[in-house]
Amino acid sequence: MTETVTTPDEARAAILEGRTSLGIEFGSTRIKACLVGEDPTVVLAVGSHEWENRFVDRVWTYSLEDVWSGLQEAYADLVADVRRRYDVEPQTFGAIGVSAMMHGYLAFDANDELLVPFRTWRNTSTGVASAELSERFGLNIPLRWSIAHLHQAILDEEAHVPDIRFVTTLAGYVHWRLTGRKVIGVGDASGMFPIDSSTNDYDSRLLGVYDGLVADRAPGLQVAELLPEVLAAGREAGRLTADGAALLDPSGALQPGAPLCPPEGDAGTGMVATNAVAPRTGNVSAGTSIFAMVVLERPLSEPHHELDLVTTPAGDPVAMVHCNNGASELAAWVGVFGRFADAAATGLDSDAIFELLFREALDGEADAGGLLAYNHLAGEPIAGLTEGRPMVVRTPDSRLTLANLMRAQLYGVFGTLALGMRVLDREGVELDRMFAHGGIFRTAGVAQRLLAGALDAPVAVGETASEGGAWGIAVLASYLSASAQTDLGAYLNERVFAGAAVDTVDPNPDDVAGFAAFLDRYRAGLAAEAAAVEAL
Repeated sequence: MTETVTTPDEARAAILEGRTSLGIEFGSTRIKACLVGEDPTVVLAVGSHEWENRFVDRVWTYSLEDVWSGLQEAYADLVADVRRRYDVEPQTFGAIGVSAMMHGYLAFDANDELLVPFRTWRNTSTGVASAELSERFGLNIPLRWSIAHLHQAILDEEAHVPDIRFVTTLAGYVHWRLTGRKVIGVGDASGMFPIDSSTNDYDSRLLGVYDGLVADRAPGLQVAELLPEVLAAGREAGRLTADGAALLDPSGALQPGAPLCPPEGDAGTGMVATNAVAPRTGNVSAGTSIFAMVVLERPLSEPHHELDLVTTPAGDPVAMVHCNNGASELAAWVGVFGRFADAAATGLDSDAIFELLFREALDGEADAGGLLAYNHLAGEPIAGLTEGRPMVVRTPDSRLTLANLMRAQLYGVFGTLALGMRVLDREGVELDRMFAHGGIFRTAGVAQRLLAGALDAPVAVGETASEGGAWGIAVLASYLSASAQTDLGAYLNERVFAGAAVDTVDPNPDDVAGFAAFLDRYRAGLAAEAAAVEAL
């Protein structure tokens, strides 16, 4: 992706005439906005706003007030960037797309009022519901899926259940408020309720199974009536209303009328941003959480609790390894060393400290010198943990050096992910290449190389690596005008990635062997993690 193709005058004309696409993504720690031109590889402007989830009454949540104030701040930041670059202000767009963290639970009553605080993907309180649904459906229903949250609320006889009239995800909620339409992209929908790949809609048989399962506990409940309509990529999903324009831009400059693409989850936008929507391709997205998406050539032989079955934004089947904990603990350790650098008056800024420590990790021993680092700030279902306790553990004969510590921290980001990916290996799933994106891949060749060793597969990083999601949903918005002529995979190959610069790293045999030794210790040490949850 490049910003040098369009001249300032051409960009100014495109913005004034609305020949642009706006992508908005609600990530775990930042709300990002990305504006692209008619050529979606040309980024015209960006904006962002930092935010954080809250742990309130033992629930991970974001307030709806923070959703809207954060969105307005990110949009205002993008508009300011447009003014700085082109001395104009956008008043409309050719298309808009909204993306957000997948899964979770937003439940509304008949008056469109939120019934309980937003329960994010990070919550692990749905174990009983997840187990019962997995058994009844015959496939893995993860703790964070919307149907698991709904079912747990029914099992717990929560007072709000009889009043539920609509359940959606964060992306679906924001899209609804902007357009008035209760719809969702098929990729995001596949994190709410199982999808039938032959229809690109909720599995009708399982809808019936569920209604029967809760008939006594929630008389009259028809789950299909509570869920948003499912749309595949390329379908128009409504238009920006006057109320929606005012929500996005309280200044009044933004005019209504722009079409919106189906709202998608961050997993789907990550696939688009890395051109990983075809069989034998996959991608890894690393942020507050970390997950891998692998597009399948054939069905898996049996259900696995480590794997979700979801879809691409076009509806093709995908195996997903989702881990609740990503790079947050690594960032905390970098912050510790950053404070030391400040106290020592080194003059190093945050980016320089990240790069220095990441480069140091390459000098570490292949197995991290016997050190173990667990990044579990929250519960981790794949690892069997209901809560998180981040730890650094070592034996007396381990080698504690800065290089080994930083390699262990990076390995720790990939540890639980690797447990799930080993299941795909045993299923015989083959990968030509994994694409990676997220902030930890900004330091060229470090996290990318170590991930290649962890997966024993080539890992590619493109120029969208650090800002992929917002750009990915902008690309899906731009696809609205081309979807009648070509499918999503062809559109990405021919219009978006044909000339893209991609750096691919093959696995280093020493890294492969070293990470395998680390992972053996990591798996054994999970007993210490579980004990820490009990003791601390």
